[in-house]
Amino acid sequence: MKKMELPFTADEVFSVNEQQFNALALNLFRYQATNNNIYKQYLGHIGVEPNRVEHFADIPFLPIELFKHKKIRTRGPYKGEVKYFSSSSTTGTGISKHYFQDVDWYHRSFEEGFDRIFGLNEIEIVALLPGYMERSDSSLVYMVNSLMNKCNLEANAFYLREFEALESHLDKLQSQSRKTLLIGVAHDFIEMLARKKYHYPNLIILETGGMKGRKREMTRLELHETICSGFGVSTVFSEYGMTELFSQAYSVGEGRFKCPPWMKVLIRERDDPFSISGHDKTGGINVIDLANVQSCGFIATSDLGRMRQNGEFEVLGRFDHSDVRGCSLLFAE
Repeated sequence: MKKMELPFTADEVFSVNEQQFNALALNLFRYQATNNNIYKQYLGHIGVEPNRVEHFADIPFLPIELFKHKKIRTRGPYKGEVKYFSSSSTTGTGISKHYFQDVDWYHRSFEEGFDRIFGLNEIEIVALLPGYMERSDSSLVYMVNSLMNKCNLEANAFYLREFEALESHLDKLQSQSRKTLLIGVAHDFIEMLARKKYHYPNLIILETGGMKGRKREMTRLELHETICSGFGVSTVFSEYGMTELFSQAYSVGEGRFKCPPWMKVLIRERDDPFSISGHDKTGGINVIDLANVQSCGFIATSDLGRMRQNGEFEVLGRFDHSDVRGCSLLFAE
C-alpha cells in the first residue's frame, strides 16, 4: 500500500505568501475531500465535485456546529494517540471537539502567529484563565501555557478570579518596568473591573472574546472602552480564535483583525451560505486555516463579521439560532 502523504509540508504552510495561497488551499481541499469522511459526505450532499473547484473562494465551508455532533478527522500519516481539544460550552448548546494526532502543527501556528504581533522574547505572560491542570483540554489554555514555557520567564502565571493575587503580581511587574501581557476572556475582565479600577498604563491587554451566553453581551467597542477605562490603558488587543481552529487572527486596536498568511477569512452572504459577500457588508464569517490539516481547513462559523477594503475584518456578533443541529441529520455515523 502506498504511504499516505500530506498535501504540503509545515514549512510550505508557514512560509506561504498571497500568490501561493490558492494552490495550497486547493491542495488541502482535495486532500480532505478524499480523506475526511464527514467533509466528503457534506460535499456529496451539496453536489460539489472537488476537481471542478479552482479558487479558494469557491470551496464549500463545513458548518462549525458539526464539530459538536461528529468526529471531524482527516486521515494522515500520523503516529500516536488521537487527542482532542474541547470547548467550554458557555452557550449550553453542546461541546465542540477538535481531534488531532500531531500537536506540532498547533504549536507552529500559535507560536509564529503570536511572535508576529507581540514577540516571544522577554515578554511576561500573565493569564486571567484557569490553569493548565484544570483545563488541559482547552486549546486556549494549552496555547497560553505553551507560550509561557516558550518565553521561559519566572513571572508567567495563571489566575482565575484570584484578583488580589493578580493585582499584586501586576504591581510588581509594572514597578520593574517589565514588558507584560495580560490575556483573558472578556467576562473575567468585566468581573475583575467590577471590583475596582486599576492603573497599569504600560500593560498589554489581550482579550480573547468570551461574552457569548452571558445575560448581556457587550459590543467589542463597549468592552474595550470598559477595559481601557478600568486598567488605565490606551488600547486593547484582541485574539480571534476558537477550539475548531489551529490558527488565530489578532487585532492591534479598534477591533479590526488581521490573519497570518496561512489563514484567511471570507464573509458569506447572510441569506446564502454558498455565496461570498463583498467588502463592507455584514455576513457570516468563513475561515480557511491551512494548519487544520488534521480536521477540516474550511469552516463556516456562527459569527457575524464584515470585511474591510484593506483585508482586515471585524467581528460583529453571532447569528441568532446559530445552532444548526439539523445539519448533522444529513450524515450517517
